[in-house]
Amino acid sequence: MPPLFASRSGIPPDISKQIMGLASAAVSSHIGKLDSSIREAVQLLRETILSASPLVSEHIKWNNPAFYYNGPMEASDPKEYRRDLAVMNLHKNRIMLVFPSGNKIPDAGDLLTGNYPDGRRIVSFTGAADIISSKLRLVSLIRQWISLTA
Repeated sequence: MPPLFASRSGIPPDISKQIMGLASAAVSSHIGKLDSSIREAVQLLRETILSASPLVSEHIKWNNPAFYYNGPMEASDPKEYRRDLAVMNLHKNRIMLVFPSGNKIPDAGDLLTGNYPDGRRIVSFTGAADIISSKLRLVSLIRQWISLTA
């Protein structure tokens, strides 16, 4: 007899896809309500992050778009937040992309800044042009993070 649930989380795959769809709709709604001066850049950053891998999903966390690893993972303490990839921190003239465990990513391109005791690192953008010029390096960082997390 085949297993009742195909995912390690215990959630049936079709239900899991519905949940992710609702989360994406919530992110779209949130972005749609942002000030027009930042909306385009936030949407571009969102698309860039999600394009890096099908193992990246999104939701709203701390009232901002956030991204997490949706692939298989060994059981761990949920307070370690090992699935959390990044969360946006939005300001009028700056978008900060905070990687809670960014210290584990080797960053040859110096895109990540900060060296916080809790392990987080940050990438700051001033607008859409800045995101476009950093796109390849950002996608590479995300893929490195996934390879170290999976």
